[in-house]
Amino acid sequence: MLKKLLSVSAGLLLTLTVYAATTEWADNHPDRYVVKKGDTLWDISARFLKKPWHWPEIWQDNGQIKNPHLIYPGDVLVINDHRLGTEGGFGPHVRSSAYEDAIPPIPLSALKQWLKNTRIIGEDDLRDAPHVVGIEENQLRGSPGQLVYIRGLSAQPGTRLALVRPSGRYYDMPPEDDGRPREVYRQAKDDFHDRRPDILWRHGPNEFSLTGNVRFLGYEVRDFGVAEVTRSADVSSALVVSSDFEVKAGDYVLPIDPRPYDDQYVPHAPAKVPENMRVIAFSDALDAVGPRQVVALSRGSEDGIENGQTFSVYADGEQVVDDTDYPEGSVKRFFHPHDARPTLPPEFIGHVMVFRTFQRVSYGLVMDAVKPVNIGQFLFDPDKTP
Repeated sequence: MLKKLLSVSAGLLLTLTVYAATTEWADNHPDRYVVKKGDTLWDISARFLKKPWHWPEIWQDNGQIKNPHLIYPGDVLVINDHRLGTEGGFGPHVRSSAYEDAIPPIPLSALKQWLKNTRIIGEDDLRDAPHVVGIEENQLRGSPGQLVYIRGLSAQPGTRLALVRPSGRYYDMPPEDDGRPREVYRQAKDDFHDRRPDILWRHGPNEFSLTGNVRFLGYEVRDFGVAEVTRSADVSSALVVSSDFEVKAGDYVLPIDPRPYDDQYVPHAPAKVPENMRVIAFSDALDAVGPRQVVALSRGSEDGIENGQTFSVYADGEQVVDDTDYPEGSVKRFFHPHDARPTLPPEFIGHVMVFRTFQRVSYGLVMDAVKPVNIGQFLFDPDKTP
């Protein structure tokens, strides 16, 4: 039995060593790099690798410590036997730096509104959520220091809850009859994003006909404040502690998520890409987005999506008319008839890394792009071509 275990272990070690030895290192990569404040794990990986999502294969982690992929400003990274690690860190050592000081996988500070203030919930979650039915003194709007009245709430006085407002609905739309993806995936709710200056997504028509086998992906809600329960009854009272904008009847309350997102991940390729995974919304632009901008994706944790997974983005090939008129009797005329409508191959657009995952939807950051990222483009294995 011991010989068998040793044989398996040796085989795994050999496989890992061979893989690391054949990793495509970046041209002119440094042999030594001092980590600086403001670096991200992706940027550092891109300094050493042509494909930054191969980081797990080359990083010489330290199994003796928790979170072995954490890197801190001042760490010196060196290459040793086709692996990368911290200088003096290829053996067991103790890390005394605080977790918060570690460099993030991507620039998390620029993604606050998608990390802490936005979540996607299911249809039942929204239907069963307690909701605001009125404001003290019969006001139309409430602000910090005022009482709001909530129906359907079961919470003890002193409990703090998040004030949330629906901002959109996501659907997995069936393709057109000719196989092309539909252009509309996200429906804005109550024109919320069109009316507010703190808009998140800038794409998503307000009305469309839901026909065919439409799969509902979830409600997007925005956390915009905190209320503390002061009285629990059929209609409960709560004091607005803080809010980004005024509270109104119809707003909902949900439990505060103490850790709304996970930032302990590294860039890596997915084991499997879900079928028909596509870009369904994007931010900060009217028509398309580019590097360091956020997109919403049509698959989530129930499909195996997790933070750090990196995908290639492709645009479906256009269908064109081949109007070449070959001579009568030509073999080419037989195999390529006049007015044929061939489909061009998919076009590579760029790479997206997932940074927040919900059950059926995930958020990703465009890491690089040779062309604009747009709605309906599909995701693929970054190490393969469709």
